[in-house]
Amino acid sequence: MPDLDGTLLAWHSTTRKGVQMNQGQTVFSQIMHFLPHKQFQKCVDRYDGNHRVRSFTCSDQYLCMAFAQLTYRESLRDIECCLRAFAPQLYHMGIRGQVSRATLADANEKRDWRIYRDFAHVLIQKARALYKEDQFGVELDQTVYALDASTIDLCLALFPWANFRSTKAAIKLHTLLDLRGNIPTFIEITDGKVHDVNILDILIPEPGATYVMDRGYLDFRRLYTIHQNGAFFIIRKKTNTVLHRLYSRPVEKTTGLRFDQTVTLMGPKSKKDYPQNLRLVKFHDPESGKKLAFLTNQFSLPALSIAQLYRCRWQVELFFKWIKQHLRIKAFYGLSENSVKTQIWIAVSVYVLVAIIKKHLKIDLTLYTILQVFSVTLFEKILISQALAPEFYRTRMTSNHIQLKLFDS
Repeated sequence: MPDLDGTLLAWHSTTRKGVQMNQGQTVFSQIMHFLPHKQFQKCVDRYDGNHRVRSFTCSDQYLCMAFAQLTYRESLRDIECCLRAFAPQLYHMGIRGQVSRATLADANEKRDWRIYRDFAHVLIQKARALYKEDQFGVELDQTVYALDASTIDLCLALFPWANFRSTKAAIKLHTLLDLRGNIPTFIEITDGKVHDVNILDILIPEPGATYVMDRGYLDFRRLYTIHQNGAFFIIRKKTNTVLHRLYSRPVEKTTGLRFDQTVTLMGPKSKKDYPQNLRLVKFHDPESGKKLAFLTNQFSLPALSIAQLYRCRWQVELFFKWIKQHLRIKAFYGLSENSVKTQIWIAVSVYVLVAIIKKHLKIDLTLYTILQVFSVTLFEKILISQALAPEFYRTRMTSNHIQLKLFDS
């Protein structure tokens, strides 16, 4: 996995009479050129990933798993069959070790999952730098995060380590999504019994940033910690939250706003946990017909912007739906905690890698479309930009695919 330099970008800018030239590299090889090899090796060395490994290295493992993600493989046998069918090309794809389901299963079982967690964070930092100037629907200079969690149900008999209920196993994927580019900046994988709000205890607030959350995160002691760190929050109000109105500001009700008030908490415990004033904004959503009430410590933004920022929170739920539909985390290749976490982190890194490629090559397609094209062209010897040209990929894709388009960018 060579480092990204000007070479690959030069390939995609090379033209002859307007037609980009084929340099003999498969699409998969070109995708993997965007991976920073040195940083990957540092992650491997940090956890002795290749200790006593003779042939099938962590790099081979990552490439095989990335292939599985990009082509929607359902099992280890499926991965083995597909890769062996292209055995002469594996070396040029960067896979040096012999691929077998037993070897891959052993690697997923024993190689420390933190290797791929750390590497995913390397890619996340690169992606955030690329998307930092992007807009997300609200004119705001500061970073805005959406925080949410998604439960992935598992079979208790097969995954007994994933505590959830007496008859069911599950894990939770807690995600903090940067709304500029929909890049996951923080991910914590826990068993299903961990309550969403507990993640606020390990989250380090970023001064000046805004955190948008659902009412499951309403804990005034934890919210006050965010406030004391110079960050802002916007959160749904629970119906049993007792408030005292101090004064109201005028609102334009034709925009959907119902009121904009400065309030103070009335409950003895709540008042002790959050002793300062809060802002209460109520908004009627014309699309759903619901009346939503938000609590925030952000007093400088217009009330309508508060409501619009909360609506952007749906991006994190779309991210979970997108991940579940398009990346292989519903059917796991292994049963151990290490295997499951390895697969999830590699899935996340593939998502972020595609976002990096989209930005670097200035591709004006959705991430959904890009991944669908990649799934059927990985062994084509054409440039990525050529594979993603409308006149090429539309002949490879059906127009009425059963999966939904979830992202617009």
